Order: sequence, then structure tokens, then C-alpha cells
Amino acid sequence: MPALASVVAAAGWPAEIPSPSTGVWHLGPLPIRGYAFSILLGIVVAIWIAQRRLDRRGAEQYSVLDIAAWAVPFGIVGGRLYHVITTPQPYFGEGGNPWQALRIWEGGLGIWGAVSLGALGAWFGCRRQGLSLATFVDAAAPGYLIAQALGRLGNWFNNEIYGPPTDLPWGLRIYEWDQNAGHALLDASGEPIVKGIFHPTFLYEGLWCLLLVAVLVFAERRHEFKPGQVCAAFVVMGYPLGRVVIELMRTDEANRILGQRVNVWVSLLVFALGAVLYLRAARSTSHHESAESQNTE
Repeated sequence: MPALASVVAAAGWPAEIPSPSTGVWHLGPLPIRGYAFSILLGIVVAIWIAQRRLDRRGAEQYSVLDIAAWAVPFGIVGGRLYHVITTPQPYFGEGGNPWQALRIWEGGLGIWGAVSLGALGAWFGCRRQGLSLATFVDAAAPGYLIAQALGRLGNWFNNEIYGPPTDLPWGLRIYEWDQNAGHALLDASGEPIVKGIFHPTFLYEGLWCLLLVAVLVFAERRHEFKPGQVCAAFVVMGYPLGRVVIELMRTDEANRILGQRVNVWVSLLVFALGAVLYLRAARSTSHHESAESQNTE
């Protein structure tokens, strides 16, 4: 879109989004990795939001911390397992290094594995707290989506998860990257080597998550959802809708089934699961209310 680029240039706006040339900084011997920091920040924000929402539902103070002590480790392990299973070549393929599968801080967490095992961990935590899992996941839904958006900033620090080349003013500058070292490759003069300008698909995903949060908050004020429906509608159904579009844009290497990226198929399956959970939540609550009504007659 040359015309749009000309308008942007005339307005004095940046013609592209810059990327960091390094994703790790050192405080003495301690490495501070942008990817890990983004994930941790997302977890903190998600816990804080979930606790505030549970407080309004009458839950015990600090109950989310106890549940998170189960959900977060389970989620991290699940996210890494999903990534390694669906992208095994760097670890078990020709020239791969199996020990690299343990280096989570360098990137590589699959959202579907994180959600699956994270939900299992949350279930254990909820049982210990005497709290309904449906109540907890509804309270956690907006915080989870915000955490996902913040976590995607880690891809920016790692110069990864981008789409095809573009000349749009929000195109993302990407450097040739040394994943092990955590910084851009340098040319003979010591300058970072620019790979090109690409669609920032990680940013699109983050914005989609924030849009879902806005719609969720708006919808909750105008509609009374049954327990479990908020999470089913906005996380299990809503997130995959945007993820399918973004996956179709991504140009990084990925394993495929029937010509499509694995995550496209998984997103469609998760969306279908969300629809089932949404309807089941409505029916199970209706049946429960009906049984209570009969018992009081």
C-alpha cells in the first residue's frame, strides 16, 4: 500500500515497528530474558485479575495463589510438551539436541498444551480449595487472555512469530537471529543484520486477545452467564477463531496435516470443544435448577 506508506511518512510516523536486537540482558551473572519476563508478567497479572474477580464471588482471600501453585507448573510443562511433540525436529531430528527441549526460557510453549495441563492443575487446586472449577475458569478467563497477550511480547524479544513481508506502516523489522545466544547476528561492521519487514502476527494475536477481554467485560454486564460459559465462549471458542486466521498468515516452519499447519486443525477442534462445553454448561445448570425446583415442591 504505497499511498498509505506515503501518508505515514508525511505525518512523521515510524515506517516500521522496530525489534530488539537482543533478547537477553545480564545483571552480573544473572541473565534476564525478555521471553521469560513476558511470561512471568502475564502470570502475575492473570493471578491478580482472577483473585479480584473471585473476591466478588465470595471466594477466600489468596485462594488463587493456591490454585495457581498447581495450574502454573502444569501449564508450563504442558505447553512445552505440546511444542516438543508438534515440533520435534530441533530436538530429535537430524542434528537436533534433545537437551534443548528443557531450555524453555529460549522460547517454545504451545498454548494448547499449556491450557490442557494447566486446566488439570487448576482442577487439583480447586478441589483442595473446595471451589468449583467452572467458577474459577470464568473468573480467570480475562486474566488468562491478557496474560496470553503479554506473553506474545516474548516473541517480539526473540524476533519470531511473524507473517509474510509487508510495506504497511506497522510492518515489523526482523533481524537474522542467533537463538542460542539470544541476539541478532552482526555484519562485518558490527551492525545487526536485517532479515526484512514482516507482518507482526504475534502483535495481531495479542490485540485479538485484548479485544476478547473488552467484549467479555461488556457481555458480562449485560448477560447472565451460567458457570463455565464465560471461559467456554471467550477462551475456548473465541481465542481459536483469531488463532486460525493468524496461523494462516504465519510463514515460520511448522509441521502440517493435509497441507495445513497443525495448529490450524487443533484450533478448529478446540473451537468445537468450546461449543460443546458452552451448551453443556447451560444444560447442566438448567437440569440442576429443575431438580432443585422439584425438591422444593
